[in-house]
Amino acid sequence: MRTQLCELLGIEKPILQGGMAWIADADLAAAVSNAGGLGIISAMNLGPDYLREQIQRARELTDKPFGVNIMLLSPHADEVAQVVIEEKVPVLTTGAGLPSKYMKDWTQAGIKVLPVVPSVAMAKMCQRLGACAVIAEGGESGGHVGDLTTMALVPQVVDAVEIPVVAAGGIADGRGFAAALALGAVGVQIGTRFLVAKECNVHENYKKKILKAKDIDTLVTGRRLGHPVRSLKTPFSRGYAAIEYDPKVDDETLEAYAVGALRLAATQGDERKGCFLAGQIAGMVKKEQSAREIVDEIMEQAVKVLCSMGKVAD
Repeated sequence: MRTQLCELLGIEKPILQGGMAWIADADLAAAVSNAGGLGIISAMNLGPDYLREQIQRARELTDKPFGVNIMLLSPHADEVAQVVIEEKVPVLTTGAGLPSKYMKDWTQAGIKVLPVVPSVAMAKMCQRLGACAVIAEGGESGGHVGDLTTMALVPQVVDAVEIPVVAAGGIADGRGFAAALALGAVGVQIGTRFLVAKECNVHENYKKKILKAKDIDTLVTGRRLGHPVRSLKTPFSRGYAAIEYDPKVDDETLEAYAVGALRLAATQGDERKGCFLAGQIAGMVKKEQSAREIVDEIMEQAVKVLCSMGKVAD
């Protein structure tokens, strides 16, 4: 199954792997790209040397296109924005803000930029900036989230912009993929399911938590500080939720409470102090598979779903 996204990015299957901080490294990105999708390396909050090393490692592992995700609020955003130009990265996704500061340089370098957007207004702004597509991400996703659900957000963004739209948030299988196409998207971005890919180097405790998760096992914290985040219910997230709206706790204390929590979860598997980011579809993820098995299974199921829909329509 090929869509406009395949032609745009030079990939075989219209699936992007989410740029998950402390998780989306060269090994995972290369595995997803080798499976026919588009793997993404997260630049996260580390400096240019780390990103350059990961890009070069990915090139050793795959000859297929891959991308980089840049979190625009990173203190190293200016430096990593230059690294992707120097390393001739073909595709970029961005999050946590508008990429207006860098778009001219990126597009002149021939980089295809797909910003993650939580609203129609931001999608329109990204189109004006020169984005080749946008990733409309609903609040079901793991990590930083917006208010709108994927079902509500994606068709409104599709109607509002002329560039292609990729759906993200709450998508883990072929049914979600087929639904995204029905909403007008040309592909999907998936994060949580790739957490349990065999090539994902996240700590084993993280994988076990995803595999054990139920449908109601995530919550959103951080709204008070303006950056809501969805994660699994753990001692850390429940503790954060308990103090988030306590008037005796100031913003600085609340901010400090979460510093380094994702790193503790991803690299050390710390089940008490770690923040295990995950989407609401974590309860659908039941087995560890290779990236290729994940991509192939999603695509095969999507074809079956779409074919059955066609039979119903007939």
